[in-house]
Amino acid sequence: MKAVTRPTLEEIREAANRIRGIIVRTPLVPLHRPDQQGDILLKPEMHQPVASFKLRGIFNAVARLTDEERRRGLSTVSAGNTAQALAWAARYFGIPARSLMPDTAPRSKIAAVRAYGATPVLVPVQELFRYLREHGWESESYTFIHPWTDRNVMTGHGSIGLEIMADCPDVDSVFVSVGGGGLIAGVASAVKALRPKVKVVAVEPEGCPSLHASFEAGGPASVACHTICDGVAVPYITGEMYPLLRELVDDVVLVTEDGVRRAIRRLALEDKIVAEGAGALPVAAALAMPKEKRGRSIAVVSGGNIDRDLLTDILSDRTLDADAVGTASE
Repeated sequence: MKAVTRPTLEEIREAANRIRGIIVRTPLVPLHRPDQQGDILLKPEMHQPVASFKLRGIFNAVARLTDEERRRGLSTVSAGNTAQALAWAARYFGIPARSLMPDTAPRSKIAAVRAYGATPVLVPVQELFRYLREHGWESESYTFIHPWTDRNVMTGHGSIGLEIMADCPDVDSVFVSVGGGGLIAGVASAVKALRPKVKVVAVEPEGCPSLHASFEAGGPASVACHTICDGVAVPYITGEMYPLLRELVDDVVLVTEDGVRRAIRRLALEDKIVAEGAGALPVAAALAMPKEKRGRSIAVVSGGNIDRDLLTDILSDRTLDADAVGTASE
């Protein structure tokens, strides 16, 4: 098992140029806080064409394939956002795509994959992760794009870090949600290359703390996952990713399920931002951490593909109106 190596700043810059004109260069916007305007900035990646950051890395990876590799068609494994990005990229290049997805994935994400012209293949969650662990794609004809360990995917995601540093060079900490680790590895590689002292904070739901458990164990660990944050519901950290994440991540913070719901509600009602659970995690964590510890902060709102019924339930839940966004723990 070969560890994934840290993308270089030159590689990330090349990826940023490659995807320019495809992705949206999202701005940094202040989180609405009457008491401290501007101390927490949001990176609203739900404004991408597929409503999540995933298009950055996936398009970069597909663009770097050979014509022969693309002609074979594309495949991936996804809870929904990677599948949508792959479908979008496949449609752009005029090739077929399919994605292995958990049968528990939000119906809205499954429908979106179909709408982009790709094929969702629904399987039980256990089967999906077995396929990943056993490299099931190696016996298939499709060209497989790994959602976490593909270096080109990670490098494309690093473009977020370049934009953050260009727009806020004096940032003290960056909060990023973690599932398989591809997003935070890319963002942190860019940020640390430009300003090593910036604190990179990984954020997970308490219901699926795979990176936290891995750091506690001193190596890759598996956990049970029960969370509304389907975009980061990855029950283990791979051996390939662990060394890189250990190198790049300064802190891991856990957010309660109630804290996630409060952050989703707050973003929708006060900032007019629709965020899915994985996208709201960094905001919840930044709000829960004392300003003197985090300094000027950026929270990457990674996506907005939330199930309509879940969003309706959260918005109608008046018990979430309290000021606190939930308890975050390290």
